[in-house]
Amino acid sequence: MGERFDVVVVGAGITGAATAYHLMGEGAARVLLVERAGAASGGTGKSAAICRQHYSTPLMARLALESIDMMAEMEADEPGAFWQSGYMMLVPGDLKDKADANLAMQRSAGVDTRWLSEAEIAHQAPWLDADGVAGVVYEARDGYADPVRVTERFIAKFRAAGGTYRAQTPCRGLIRDGDAVTGVMLESGPVSAGTVVNAAGPWARFLAETAGIAMPLRAVREQDSIWQARSGRPLPVVSISNAVDAIYLRPMGDGRFLIGQGFPKDYQDVDPYNYRETADDQFINLILERAARRFPPLDGMKLISAYAALYDVTPDWYPFIGPRSGLGGYVDACGGSGHGFKIGPAIGRELAKRIVSGEASGDFAGLSHDRIAAGKLFEGAYGGNRG
Repeated sequence: MGERFDVVVVGAGITGAATAYHLMGEGAARVLLVERAGAASGGTGKSAAICRQHYSTPLMARLALESIDMMAEMEADEPGAFWQSGYMMLVPGDLKDKADANLAMQRSAGVDTRWLSEAEIAHQAPWLDADGVAGVVYEARDGYADPVRVTERFIAKFRAAGGTYRAQTPCRGLIRDGDAVTGVMLESGPVSAGTVVNAAGPWARFLAETAGIAMPLRAVREQDSIWQARSGRPLPVVSISNAVDAIYLRPMGDGRFLIGQGFPKDYQDVDPYNYRETADDQFINLILERAARRFPPLDGMKLISAYAALYDVTPDWYPFIGPRSGLGGYVDACGGSGHGFKIGPAIGRELAKRIVSGEASGDFAGLSHDRIAAGKLFEGAYGGNRG
C-alpha cells in the first residue's frame, strides 16, 4: 500500500476537525484529515450553531460545557467566531417538572443554569409574549457560533501542529482485511492507517458499508431560515429554544436572525447525495407565524434566505463515537443528530485520547455503537433531539 498514516480522519466537519487537532496533541505522529469538498461543507457549515448546555444526561451536559470552554478560549485568542450572548429555553407546562430535574442535574455537572424570575423575564426579555410559557431557563455562558470559522480554526491548529489536511479529496471507501480496517481508498490510490475515523456525517453510513460495517444512521432534511427584523424595536440578543412553539432562534447581528423548527415535527428521510436544498413554502410560513406570535417585535420581518441541510440521526439521537467490539482499526465519529456542533470540540478531545491510549472514561464509552447490541440506548427527557 502507498502512503502510511497513524490515523486517517474522513470528514472535515466540526467532529473530524476537532478529533484530528486533538490527536496531534495526544502524540499521534502522522495524522491525515481528508474532506471531499471543503471545511465544514456538510452538515456543520449549515448548522444553526446554537451553543447550549441544557441536556438531560450528565454526559451531554459535560460535553457541551467543555466545548463552550474550548470555543471561548479560541475566541479570546482570535475574536469573531463565538459569541457568549446567553441562552434561554422557553418551557411549556407539561415539561416544567422535567426541566426542573434537568437543572438540578446540570448544576451538579458544573453548568451555570437557573430559572429566571418573572421580574427577570420582564427585564431581560421585553420582546417575549409569555402567554403559555411556564418558565424560562437561562444559561449565561451559552450563545452561538460561526460554525465554518470554528471548524477552520481547528483545522488551522491541526496543520500548525504538523497534521496533513487534504480538501477536495473524496474517500471512495474503507479497506478491510478480515476483522480490521487497514486504510482508505482515495482517488489517488490506497492509504494505509493504524486507525480510520469515520466522521463523514450524513454520508458515514455509505462509507461504513464499503467495508461491510452496519450503520443504523438516517439522513434527514433540516430546514432553516434567515430573517431581517425591523429596526427600532427591542430584539432578542440571546439564543432561544422555544419548546412551547417548537421553534429555535439565534441572533446573527445587525437585526438578523436564524430561525428553524424544532421537535416535535415530521422528519423527512432523504438521500444525502440528492435532496432538495431549498426550503418549503409551508416551512417559511410556519416560521413567520410562530416567531411573530411569540416574539411580537419580529412581526413584519423580511425573509433573507431559506435552505435545507442534513442531520445524521441515530436511533436514540445520540452520536456514535468510538471503536466497535470485534473490529480493529475502525472508529465511529458520526450521528450528531442535531447536537453535533455544540459537542463536537469536546467529542474530538475525548475521542483522540481514546484512540491514542486505548481507554475511555466510563460515561464517554457509552457512546459506542456497541450500545445498540447491548440495548443501552440513551433517553432524553424531552424527546427527539432536544436532549
